[in-house]
Parts: sequence; C-alpha cells; structure tokens
Amino acid sequence: MRMKLRVSKTQKPKLSQTLRSWLPILQADLQSLEDVLKKYKDENPFLEIISGFEKRDQKIIESFYTKRSVHSQIEALNIYEKNLEEVLFEQISPPLFPTSKSQKIAYKIIENLNEEGYFIGDLKKISKELEVLPEDIERVRKRFAHLEPPGIGAVDFKEAFLFQLEDFDLEDEVYKKACEIIDNFENINSLKKDENFKKALEIIKKLKHPPAIEYIQNEGLKEKIPDIFIDFTKDGIEVRLNEDFYPTVVIDTKGLKEDKFVKEKIKEAKGLINALSMRKETLYKVALMIIEYQYDFFTGGEKKPMKLSDLAKELGYNASTISRAISNKYLSCNRGVVSLKSFFTTAIDDDISNDSVKNLIVEIVKNEDKRKPLSDSKILAIIEEKLKIKLGRRTVAKYRKQLNIAGSSERKKIYSLSLESV
Repeated sequence: MRMKLRVSKTQKPKLSQTLRSWLPILQADLQSLEDVLKKYKDENPFLEIISGFEKRDQKIIESFYTKRSVHSQIEALNIYEKNLEEVLFEQISPPLFPTSKSQKIAYKIIENLNEEGYFIGDLKKISKELEVLPEDIERVRKRFAHLEPPGIGAVDFKEAFLFQLEDFDLEDEVYKKACEIIDNFENINSLKKDENFKKALEIIKKLKHPPAIEYIQNEGLKEKIPDIFIDFTKDGIEVRLNEDFYPTVVIDTKGLKEDKFVKEKIKEAKGLINALSMRKETLYKVALMIIEYQYDFFTGGEKKPMKLSDLAKELGYNASTISRAISNKYLSCNRGVVSLKSFFTTAIDDDISNDSVKNLIVEIVKNEDKRKPLSDSKILAIIEEKLKIKLGRRTVAKYRKQLNIAGSSERKKIYSLSLESV
C-alpha cells in the first residue's frame, strides 16, 4: 500500500528581518555552512562555533550506516566527481567490448593514458604482457572513439578530433571535409575554397582539446555530503537529517553583566540558532514532500513533473525560499545519492517530464533493429505517437547525447563490432 506523507498546512511561516539576513545559512551546503556561521562569530564575541566535522569520529560514522552496505556507506558519505579512470571502467562492457580478451585489452589501454587522455603506451610491451597481437590492441583502442569523453584513447590531437566527429550526425560531404581539414591542418588555407569548408570548420571548433580537459579542470573538487537520509524500514519510510555534520552554536556569557550590548548580542546569537533550526525544519519538510510527490521514484519508478511553486505553496513558503533550501543539497536513498534539485524536473507539458522522454528514448534504442538503427527523426515520431506530444528533432538529439547514446550510424558500427572475435 502506498504510504502518504502530509505536512499539515498551518499558519504560513514568516521570517523575521534577522532571519532574512541569515538566509545564506539555508542556502549553504553542509561543507560551507561553518564558513557562513564563522562570519557571524567574528562580529559576536559571545559566540562559539564547534565544527561538525571535527566533533564526529569513526564511531559516529559507523552508527550512521549500521543498516547499509559498504558500498552505500561510501556513496552516502561522499558525492564526488568521478575521475577519468572510473568513468572509462564503467564503459568497458558489451556490446562494444564483448569478450574478456577485448575487456582486458581495454583496461590496459586505460592504464596507459596520460592525464590529458591520450594513449602513450608501447604496443610491443603491452602485446608481450597480455600475450596478444599488436593489431588486436589497435582494434580495441579504435573502439574508444565511441566512449566518453569524446576523443579519449587517441594517440594525438588529430586522431582525437577524428574520434569526436563520430558524435556528430553530419552529411557525408561535411564529414569528409572535416576529416580532410583535420588531416591537413598545416595546409588549411588550400582547402578554403571548398563549399563545405565553413560548415566543417564550425564543427571542428566545437571539438575538445585535450580529450580529458574536463577532468583536468575538475581535479580536486570538494566532496559533497548529503543533508538527508531516506530509509525504507519494516515500519515505513524513515527521514533523517545528517545532524552529526552540523556545526554547534554555543552562547558563552559567563561572568558578564547583561548590559544593553550583551543583551543585543545574545539576541543575535539566539537568532542564529533559530536560523539553524529553521534550516533543518525546512529541509525535513521538503524531504517529506519529495517522498510524496516522487514516491514512484523511491520504489524503482521514474521521476514525475514537480514544480518549485507547487512545493512552496504546499509548505507555506515562497518559491525563492524553497529554491535556497534545495540549492547544493543532496539526499541518500535506496537508489543512491541524489541532488534535491533533480527531483524538480522540467515538464514538457503538465503530465510529461523530460525524464519520461529520456527513459522512452533509452527503451526505443534498446529494442531497435540492430541491423537498421533508428535515426533521430524516427525516434521522434515514436515519441510523439506514444506520448502524444510535440517535440523537435534537435530536442531528441540533445537528450540522446545527454544519455551518451551514439547517433544511428555510430550505433550501427558498434553493433557490428559486437560480432567481432576480439
């Protein structure tokens, strides 16, 4: 039976002017919350901020996850940008790498990528180590043209650009011209007169160099910690705040006479404590409403259209307050660690979200004829027929790329590769 969670509509909460000035407390994630509070400590001699990160120890961490697997413990504690190696390892699977031999070669290729994403391995050395032919290694390496990030595994920038062209649904003439330009960068002026030169050059300008540039730029990004835990128990759904990571605000006025200045600072300090409580209460209510609106997601289904304004009205806050409350916040649930903002999907219309369209694209491609993969136009026709909506082909192409699904011609190549012996 579906569990219904309601937050009763009581009197609409109104923020005092003091709390309005402290709305950054609501907006801050757990990692930056201490920094926000310390700004007020600098202006109030009676405030002490005890770090939530310093006060927690290994026993606290273990108590958090007594009911969770090792994998989910790690997942709930840290959300981080996956490094290049992890992203590539996840893609080494059929149909692109159908055999244990091809997978073993692919893993070795990954080990021999430099920080920019280029292959710098010695074919003879790898061939001897794996007891395979150098030609087999090259055949497998060429398949990296179909992996993310585009261009990864190439030996130089020219090959990386050629790999990346596979992601574009180009007319044959433009594709050939782009390849020609890449192969002849040194003599590019001699190619300018061709009618497809400008189109091809515009495509080339969109290509990334080096292939792993995003991972170089993201190196050292801060880990993220969830504010909320959602667990399914035998008694129902349990919602918990990540209290142990919260800083503690202490007011210390021992031995001081409560004159006007002291009273004012104590009032400000109490307001700060109230702001922290408001942050917790708001996030807890948001979590309850997300469970009700998105119940199907937590039981294995897909997300449904959900507007900030609807949630704000339900809770009695304005939309800007809710927006601050969910900014840079995460929850840990049975399906992993999820951004709160991701539950507020953009609606294609009143009943259909873009997540629904993306899920249908995945289903269509999964069941397509491997000998004749569907073009974006044909996928569009199926979507419009099934969902009774109007979309553009470019929208379908955009969603397909966001899902890391190759174009029809590239998918045909991938399907044919699955029949190879390596």
